[in-house]
Amino acid sequence: MGITNILSLLSGVALFLFGMSQMGDGLKKAAGEKLELILYKLTSTPLKGVLLGTAVTAIIQSSSATSVMVVGFVNAGMMKVAQAIGIIMGANIGTSVTGWILCLSYIDGSSGVAQILSTATISAVVAIVGILFKMVAKKVSMKNVGDIMLGFSILMVGMQMMSGAMSPLKSDPDFIELLTMFSNPFVGIIVGILFTAVLQSASASIGILQALSVMGGMTFASAFPITMGIGVGAAVPVLLSSIGTNKNGKRTALIYLLNDLFGMVFWSIAFYSVNAFVHFDFLDMVMSPVSIAILNSVFRVATVVILFPFIKWIEKLVFLLVKDAPEELEDFADFDLLEERFLAYPALAIGQSHTAMNGMAKKARKNVIRAINLLSEFSENKYQKVQEKENLIDKYEDQLGTYLMQLTGREMTEPQAQQVSILLHSVSDFERLGDHAVNIAETANELHEKKVSFSEEANKELKVLENAVREIIQITVTSFERHDNQLAIQVEPLRELIIALCDELKSRHVARLRKGMCEWKQGFPFNNLLTDFERIAAHCSNIALAMIEAETASFDMHKYEKSIREKSNAEYVRLYESFEDKYKLPKATKKKDKSDNKE
Repeated sequence: MGITNILSLLSGVALFLFGMSQMGDGLKKAAGEKLELILYKLTSTPLKGVLLGTAVTAIIQSSSATSVMVVGFVNAGMMKVAQAIGIIMGANIGTSVTGWILCLSYIDGSSGVAQILSTATISAVVAIVGILFKMVAKKVSMKNVGDIMLGFSILMVGMQMMSGAMSPLKSDPDFIELLTMFSNPFVGIIVGILFTAVLQSASASIGILQALSVMGGMTFASAFPITMGIGVGAAVPVLLSSIGTNKNGKRTALIYLLNDLFGMVFWSIAFYSVNAFVHFDFLDMVMSPVSIAILNSVFRVATVVILFPFIKWIEKLVFLLVKDAPEELEDFADFDLLEERFLAYPALAIGQSHTAMNGMAKKARKNVIRAINLLSEFSENKYQKVQEKENLIDKYEDQLGTYLMQLTGREMTEPQAQQVSILLHSVSDFERLGDHAVNIAETANELHEKKVSFSEEANKELKVLENAVREIIQITVTSFERHDNQLAIQVEPLRELIIALCDELKSRHVARLRKGMCEWKQGFPFNNLLTDFERIAAHCSNIALAMIEAETASFDMHKYEKSIREKSNAEYVRLYESFEDKYKLPKATKKKDKSDNKE
């Protein structure tokens, strides 16, 4: 085999891979780029997952591409690992369709019907029609069909080039001897794995195996172990796609490897164990492109049939192999939900953004409460925890802000655009809640380090205010999570009460300073806390009012605020009075307490 044949073979492989990619991309575009949404929505049972994975992979001609999509869905939290297993099993079946398509490239003849159905005729006709669609058609859908046809033609030409490059090997004794080496199961499997790992395409490997079979020296004994190895080697691009994903994304990629690995091990043991006693006659059968396609399909279907009842066990195994650390279970970063592929579907992207922001809101709420608790019971570990969680909350703001800004450039309905606007405003308010949690924690740390404490009277007053702040942030986060406007309405009257409480505490604090009941060094931390509590209430109000305005078409914020100032809103007055009864300050001391010189 000379240098010309080698270059021709490599050129054929290149054209084959390019044609397959071109055809798959055209098919995805022709489907309206809805294949991903179909995968996401129609996987309620494992059987549906297998059927869907088979169908989608048969369309896009790549089990790796289907599996990479699924890794993205699981990484984004939109699909469970158990759902992914069925789709990946189906993808392994669907990829065998390519082998049947490639059989067309071996139809040949010199006259009559055979000539019409020959590879050269089919490729030429499809290429001519495809280029006409691509260059003349005005509709995008027709141009996509043109891409499909051109990709198919290039794929067929690539196969012909590979077959032509190998034709001199028919009578080469060294090559025939090499093929017999593959009949050793171990060697055949290793060759299949390595070859497919390099090409990163099971379809390409099967295509080359079919090209080799045309030489007449490929037997079942050689083809079977290579076919088993091809499945394992095809896991390489899927494993590479999981780099940078979360633990569930890595588990999903591992499923692809385990699926083919288990199939290879099971059928190797079963087939060669039985053969040791029975001695199958068909091992020496000379393979053709069609028999290679049959072998590939039967092997993949049989593997899925054997593994299908063990989907739950496979799920448990990948969770055992890729374990979650305790802190990762507690702090799953919800911004992993923000997959770029969902930007093409605004309704889906908005839902994902809101889910991610729910995670941010919960963490901000927990951090504020954690910081407030430090005032009465300081802990260095909990203080550091506040700082760590603030970094995570900042990441949320960065990820969500960037994602939502990208979404604003997409075509959306008016309600969707309004939802995105609300989310963009709210993400800043939730991030500011985290900032004030840090401020409160810093104040607690300062009091602890300087061994400064407030008076019993000041602590009682602060406790009332702290409880009110706890409730306002609880109401805000809960109403945001549930889209509950009735709950959100309670935020503004509670904010007004918190402002009134802060004003009253400032007045009492000044009075104690004048009476000498406390020192100025205790006063600064006290005032800082009141400022942070006021700002927390204000940010909660921003979030709640934005929700009400967005979901109530008749809502007029300026009119609402005016009615509050004039006390003409009956519901507001009722809520304010109920909170006022709930958070009553203890009576202030009217004379100097000489026994206590602390604030």
